[in-house]
Amino acid sequence: MSPGQASGAEAWLRASGLARVDALALLRELAGIGHAMLLAHPDAPLAPATLRRLQRAAARLRDGEPLAYVLGWREFHGLRLRVAPAVLVPRPETELLVDFALAHLPPRDGARVLDLGTGSGAVAIAIAAERANARVHGVDASADALRIARGNARRLLSRARAGGAPRWHLGDWMQALPESARDFDLIVSNPPYVAARDPHLAALRHEPRLALVGARAADDGLGEIRELVAQAAPRLRPGGWLALEHGYDQARAVRALLRRAGLTGVHTLRDLAGIGRVSAGRAPSR
Repeated sequence: MSPGQASGAEAWLRASGLARVDALALLRELAGIGHAMLLAHPDAPLAPATLRRLQRAAARLRDGEPLAYVLGWREFHGLRLRVAPAVLVPRPETELLVDFALAHLPPRDGARVLDLGTGSGAVAIAIAAERANARVHGVDASADALRIARGNARRLLSRARAGGAPRWHLGDWMQALPESARDFDLIVSNPPYVAARDPHLAALRHEPRLALVGARAADDGLGEIRELVAQAAPRLRPGGWLALEHGYDQARAVRALLRRAGLTGVHTLRDLAGIGRVSAGRAPSR
């Protein structure tokens, strides 16, 4: 039986050709049938229109498109973010960057935070949601990405935030900001860090290449990180932190770049798998 012929939920799931977890997600989101209901009523009928939606969504997944794009959202740090092919799908390991930011952002009113390469706004919005008195800025080189970030911020953040709505800037790293925009207490980034010839890029073909390898593509994946560190380090407040997510094998090189930029206290945080994922350094105090 093909997915198009299946009339019951369990029959469709078995015929979908998808991993069960993905097929269950489609049933829940597109047919309103959760796992408990499926167990209790495996033959729950599916309307023809619902079957067509399920079939189209399953075809996209079989073609390698991320589930988040098919559903239109991804949960990140307890927030449901809208995502689309203009932005990277937020990854669980990027939550480590948010956790670092929340632990190191000064509690005072008006503390200034900058998220470089904000994409869907995931990191900036997660910080803003937890630190209502912080002034949050986000930069991206993609106007389409910033439209998604703005929409996510409007939906997920209170309009009564003491720090005001996040400010969004279009451009190339710090060049998107006026020269007077300095003295940031914290600058964070999940920048492009995939090597230009990385064989895994084929599996990521549905996500924006600019966000993966950047405009300064390099064989070691560090082209954008070199430029970002050089631009961002001088714009930190004394004692302010710069923290970057990077590839599983780039921690040593990124720490060297942070030290070369004059930052102190340079160290790397490991994710739950024990992989070095975020490296950070601090501007010297006066």
